[in-house]
Amino acid sequence: MNAPTGAALDTLRAKAQADHRALKGRMDQLSDDAIDVVLRQARSHYAWTDKPVPDAVLEEIYEITINGATSMNTLPARFVFVKSSEGKERLSKSLKPLNVPKMASAPVTVIVAHDLEFWQHLPFLFPHEDRRHFFEGKPAFCEATAFRNGTLQGAYFMMAARALGLDVGAMSGFSNEIVDEEFFAGTSLKSNFLINLGYADETALFQKLPRFAFDDVCRWA
Repeated sequence: MNAPTGAALDTLRAKAQADHRALKGRMDQLSDDAIDVVLRQARSHYAWTDKPVPDAVLEEIYEITINGATSMNTLPARFVFVKSSEGKERLSKSLKPLNVPKMASAPVTVIVAHDLEFWQHLPFLFPHEDRRHFFEGKPAFCEATAFRNGTLQGAYFMMAARALGLDVGAMSGFSNEIVDEEFFAGTSLKSNFLINLGYADETALFQKLPRFAFDDVCRWA
């Protein structure tokens, strides 16, 4: 635990507040095109071109993702970038048959996982107060916290990838147990879902499916 205190803490807080005000002063919201790319007109893709995804781009996606909010800054998500033929073969054991070609043709498939022992890193991630006692000896709470916040980070990852010009195809038609045996045996990591990543072959797209209207699923309280 080595958190800033006193004048040092006041300086850091003042800078954080000034930086946020400056950012909002430069741009109070994204453009319509940017919102369309990230969410509104974004599509799930199932076919891919052979254009590679450089490792530097994957690292940049991570650097954006890691800044998304999680409770107590727990950051439980862990990412495995499956690119090699050997890695793809191992991953294919877990997939439903119809999902194998979707994964095999993607330049990268990301295993989004979470660490059930994330709380052991809290002295680094949340240094101003030791909150490990909230989680130690409480496996159900650890699992719920890791799953919830790791899923959030997976969604951040998808939006970051789209923001950098990549296409995304999230996938859940697989066996978590097999993935965990193949990639996380003997660790505290558990798989959540998969993300196929690359540059899409748009000829495989079909029309966008319906969405609920606001009044169908939202209410005021």
